[in-house]
Amino acid sequence: MNIILFGPPGVGKGTQGIRLSEKFFIVHLAMGDLLRAAVKEKTELGVQAKSYMDAGKLVPDLLVMGMIEERITASDASNGFLLDGFPRNVAQATALNQMLTEHALNIDHVIFMEAEESCLIERLSGRLICKGCGFGFHRHYSPPKNDGLCDRCGSELYQREDDREDVIEQRLQVYLKETQPLLEFYSDVDVFSKVNAMKSMDDVFHALEKTVQG
Repeated sequence: MNIILFGPPGVGKGTQGIRLSEKFFIVHLAMGDLLRAAVKEKTELGVQAKSYMDAGKLVPDLLVMGMIEERITASDASNGFLLDGFPRNVAQATALNQMLTEHALNIDHVIFMEAEESCLIERLSGRLICKGCGFGFHRHYSPPKNDGLCDRCGSELYQREDDREDVIEQRLQVYLKETQPLLEFYSDVDVFSKVNAMKSMDDVFHALEKTVQG
């Protein structure tokens, strides 16, 4: 089973993507994680990507597609994969379709998680990240047991600069401008569906699960 899960920042793609992947025994592929792993392992594509990242530039789509191709054709992805937040635009979606065709692979579900802007701002502005292990918490929905400290490793928690309200609003505007054409690109595809992501995490997961199971 192969799934594309996308939606605006703060909608819960990462959390739900991991849960779906574990439920259906498929590989969870988040672009950020994929890039970091390739750089850490110093793969050929990872070394090339690092040169762009170190220069503060976006990693070219050609490199990104190469990394995705490596992962979805690996043996541990034989049962399927879930693309978390990718593609981000029509150009990437078109390139992805071409690459999948070359490997005789299909997408079984394209799911858009939708939520109102006010909900997304509340979610994003409350996020806290551990400086030590990178684990995430939320001031309201999943606060740490000890204020300001990670439950897992005890390190200090911090708020990312791009999780400030003013920055979040800008991020959402950029996302909407970039993703609206992608939404239109997929809306006519038979496997496309939308899920309301403004409910509780469990309710959203059950809706996603029901969508995937048909």
